[in-house]
Amino acid sequence: MNQTITPELRRWIIEQAAAGFPPEAVVAAMKASGWMEDVAAEALETTLQAHLQEISAGQTIRPLPAGPARTSGSPAKDADAAVPEIDLSASPREIDLGDRKVRVLAALRSPRVVVIGGLLSDAECEGLIELARPRLARSLTVQTATGGEELNPDRTSSGTFFNRGETALVSAIEERIARLVQWPVTHGEGLQVLNYRRGAEYKPHYDYFDPAEPGTPTILKRGGQRVGTLVMYLNEPGQGGGTTFPDVGLEVAPQRGHAVFFSYARPHPSTRTLHGGAPVLAGEKWVATKWLRQREFR
Repeated sequence: MNQTITPELRRWIIEQAAAGFPPEAVVAAMKASGWMEDVAAEALETTLQAHLQEISAGQTIRPLPAGPARTSGSPAKDADAAVPEIDLSASPREIDLGDRKVRVLAALRSPRVVVIGGLLSDAECEGLIELARPRLARSLTVQTATGGEELNPDRTSSGTFFNRGETALVSAIEERIARLVQWPVTHGEGLQVLNYRRGAEYKPHYDYFDPAEPGTPTILKRGGQRVGTLVMYLNEPGQGGGTTFPDVGLEVAPQRGHAVFFSYARPHPSTRTLHGGAPVLAGEKWVATKWLRQREFR
């Protein structure tokens, strides 16, 4: 199998080293993404040696050009290595999505987290809540040992899924998300609306499917790995209920209509995308979640 060491891969290796990840962790992450161990080790060694030489010579590495937006049609040839992305190359305070302008409130590079203001209107938030309310059931999680679903004591919310395009409201939101993160609507799972009562939470977890679990190959048949997550806040609990990222000490407060987006290029803890829903301490919390896949989700 031919495995090419691309500029994107070299840049990722340098970013991991700069973030403090040891060489064995970087090689392990590459192996988890399908790289042969000897190729991964060679890529790591040659990339870091070249980088040190450039630093010694006073050179800098130029940023890679941004790829074209992909909101419809077939994914790019290297889609399995790509992730959804919000274009922040011009450091915008506002992004025009055609039917709505949204605000960029905060962004992290590692993990790649972007907080967006005003993604949904108050009417859209209420509409999703009212559509979901009569359909709520105890939330399940994916059972990676078998590829099925199970009750999980770490997740104490109630929720429901909507099929893609199930209603005009759901379709409009899905199209807006696709434009925001430059990823086809077809490559997203159905929108999930969740309700957290007082005391409910979702303990820290990863959204990708663990490659080491026996049920993962079955799960991946429907559209490949998850590569991105968008959490939209439909209301504001009285207290608590933030989205936490323990690896970087970040907590995003639930503000109605706002959203937090994060992506993960590989199914490995090195993405630093461990996250959770903090316990609701007063009132209740409503969120809508969109998970994005590598390929068309069926």
